[in-house]
Amino acid sequence: MPRFFIEVPHAPGTRDCNMAIAAFLRTGSHFLTHADWGCKDGEHKAWLVVDVGNKEEARSIVPADFRSKAKITRLTTFKLEEIEAALRAHQA
Repeated sequence: MPRFFIEVPHAPGTRDCNMAIAAFLRTGSHFLTHADWGCKDGEHKAWLVVDVGNKEEARSIVPADFRSKAKITRLTTFKLEEIEAALRAHQA
């Protein structure tokens, strides 16, 4: 199953942070209740890594008020053997 990195920005400020965090926690979604937050380091974003079928499915996990600003990135893991084979193919 594909893996996606979801980055959800929100406005800075204590009230805005608390509102964003509360919106995630209220959903009860396992994904959202386990989000990582950067607010205490001045990075006003939440991050999640999820295994779902496609980008649309990943976006649908995000609370509606934050979906339009969420950045969804499909993640790929590479093995050294794959890259070495690809490099050899390009050298030929």
